[in-house]
Amino acid sequence: MAKGPKNAIQPSREENFPEWYQQVVRAADLAENSEVRGCMVIKPWGYGLWENIQKQLDKWFKDTGHKNAYFPLLIPVSYLEKEATHVEGFATECAVVTHHRLELKDGKMVPSGELTEPYVIRPTSETIIGAAFARWVQSYRDLPLLINQWANVMRWEMRPRLFLRTAEFLWQEGHTAHETAEEAMVETARMHEVYERFLTDHLAVPVIAGEKTEAERFPGALNTFTVEAMVQDRKAIQAGTSHFLGQNFSKAANIEFEGRDGREFAWTTSWGVSTRLIGTLLMAHSDDDGLVLPPRVAPTQVVIVPVTPKPEHEEPVFEACDTLARDLRSKSFHGESITVEVDRRDLGGGTKAWEWIKKGVPVRIEIGPRDLEKGTVAMTRRDRGPKEKEFVPNADVVTGIVATLQSIQDNLLARALQFREEHTVEIESMDEFRKFFTPENADKPEIHGGFALVHWAGGVEDEEALQKELKVTVRCIPKDAELRGSSGTCIYTGKPAEGRVIFAKSY
Repeated sequence: MAKGPKNAIQPSREENFPEWYQQVVRAADLAENSEVRGCMVIKPWGYGLWENIQKQLDKWFKDTGHKNAYFPLLIPVSYLEKEATHVEGFATECAVVTHHRLELKDGKMVPSGELTEPYVIRPTSETIIGAAFARWVQSYRDLPLLINQWANVMRWEMRPRLFLRTAEFLWQEGHTAHETAEEAMVETARMHEVYERFLTDHLAVPVIAGEKTEAERFPGALNTFTVEAMVQDRKAIQAGTSHFLGQNFSKAANIEFEGRDGREFAWTTSWGVSTRLIGTLLMAHSDDDGLVLPPRVAPTQVVIVPVTPKPEHEEPVFEACDTLARDLRSKSFHGESITVEVDRRDLGGGTKAWEWIKKGVPVRIEIGPRDLEKGTVAMTRRDRGPKEKEFVPNADVVTGIVATLQSIQDNLLARALQFREEHTVEIESMDEFRKFFTPENADKPEIHGGFALVHWAGGVEDEEALQKELKVTVRCIPKDAELRGSSGTCIYTGKPAEGRVIFAKSY
């Protein structure tokens, strides 16, 4: 293989984490900024990753009784006005449509035909879906109503970053209606657990599951549950949320039904994850050579690179590559055929190898004339260094590929979990708290801190004060009793605290 750079990605994570992230996205050919400020073009490799996430989650949704539907992109402003708390939470992020045509005037296209009522491009769909539910639900026999939508949404983002925060992004949003509060809470908890399992088992990203405080709750919700991931600059990413909405939205949308003892309002939930998951796994696993993908969601799990020094080598080498690809595709990894690509492009072997390293393909196999003579292949795992090459007999590659992929999956999860544990601390005083979240090295202020487990009994104003001072927020009240711990004294207010919460800086 041709000698690659010291690090394929410049700058490194330690030198400039935000710029490193942007360079990994570019080097892996995941996405690019579009002409519309704050929006992105998701390229085939990035979209293939999203398709796998979508396909795997969609199966889980359907296995838990949900059905997919689609609702309008445009929401009447009057619908948002019905739920004051909800609209207040999204008001500053709304894109508004006020006209329905363009006219050419003085060489420019000018909006005309003002709408009777403006429309908002959906920032989320509780209100428009609530209107549909009000038509669909007439009796308790119509419940539960379990609906999911795969869609795009728009929230006008002032500081965009590809996959993490963009004005338009892709997501799924589940919306359900139930006869009782207890049934709705069971649904909220079930979907919260689905997200926790999916990030852990499929994305190899360990998360802390828990409940949001009042200050961080979804607008209009009674309870918001979250899964929080730590990435390599020690910040948190809210990777998925599940909301118990009570009867707030059903009363606003008039989702009323004939109950067993008279007229009642439905109890509703909503829950969702987005293309932010791609940014999450990138920041959790990738290194200074590029993207590192968990095999369960990688668009291509194995790439085979033919090495043909001379034209006469092409036919036998290509034939061997195709045979190996066919044999590997016959194997199943978590119920799906292993995805294999043979890279036949007319490029140097070193150039191709580094492209696949930067794309994060879990397993790279090289076959050349000498390998044919020996009956072996050169195999490299992406969770190891690019020069850690193994020479493996052909038959062993095929029989061992499932175990190899699972080993990579498990290793990525173990590394991420170890990283989180190393940067999660229990803190007992405000002096210690401030020191933990204050960078010692002013040249690299973005890499410090982590997850702080602290006793907390503060309110909304207290959280806002700490956010203003240190740019930290309560990420969640952990579900795990061991993390939550026993009662103690709030480090900020001095009041009795039932247990610990997690504070962190976040995306």
